[in-house]
Amino acid sequence: MPADFRSQYESYRQMVEYGLAEYLPNAQIAQAKLLDAMRYSVFSDGKRIRPVLMLAFCETAGGDARAALPFACALEMIHTYSLIHDDLPCMDNDDMRRGRPANHRMFGEASAVLAGDALLSAAFETMLDVDYVGDTPPAAVLSAAHRIAWASGLYGMAGGQLLDLETETFDQSVEGVTARHLLKTGALIETAAAVGCELANASREQMAAAASFARCVGLAFQIRDDLLDEEGDPMVTGKLTGGDRENNKVTFLTLLGRDECVRIIDSLTRDAVGYLTPFEGHAFLAWLAEDLARREG
Repeated sequence: MPADFRSQYESYRQMVEYGLAEYLPNAQIAQAKLLDAMRYSVFSDGKRIRPVLMLAFCETAGGDARAALPFACALEMIHTYSLIHDDLPCMDNDDMRRGRPANHRMFGEASAVLAGDALLSAAFETMLDVDYVGDTPPAAVLSAAHRIAWASGLYGMAGGQLLDLETETFDQSVEGVTARHLLKTGALIETAAAVGCELANASREQMAAAASFARCVGLAFQIRDDLLDEEGDPMVTGKLTGGDRENNKVTFLTLLGRDECVRIIDSLTRDAVGYLTPFEGHAFLAWLAEDLARREG
């Protein structure tokens, strides 16, 4: 992998780390256990894919990545809350996340639920704090926050999670599983690209291209996740394998088999890169799509 692209990724990721440390600082408060639970999962060596994607699209479309940082960090808080809730016994019942005990195993189920709730609130506190958003026009702030809210709830991630749990009644065809993935995983990824472009005043053509790129990347990402759940190295993925199988989940892997999944991931990735033509200097985004398709963790 080109060292310059990896370095660029790390530069974006460090921006996110510094932002999260500013927006979610440690504090000596009576409810410190809740804050500890929130920070435990936020600062757990995540790859920060969604916020990096937002920052990268903002810069690629001609904007200042620093203007997107509060929204990128808010998106990561929401993603983290979803992982905390995902691991709960009433959901996927996972004991490990990113190579260490899941939040509810460390702090108890009640605190884990509240940590997720509080992170969702913290995300909107961050996006709507005038000290953080600076000179971003109020209309742009509200539009970005609305996009992120939409993608996080009934018509996005939360709705997709419900479909993911209803394996016995949900449409188990390829089309049904695709729809589930586009909500549960794809919605936040697509919104990361859209908000990054919007904050850079991107053209309609660029906005449409970013959405198509992100839709392909999001679906490929989830199919790759399904493969890693079955055959990944726990030392790299940070999770035990076989969780989908134990929960009787219907995935692309169970429907189509490994070879077809690999073919679809490659096809989606090629399509994603092809959508980037309206952006000058899109090499990093093309590399990122290809890197995510090959990832081992």
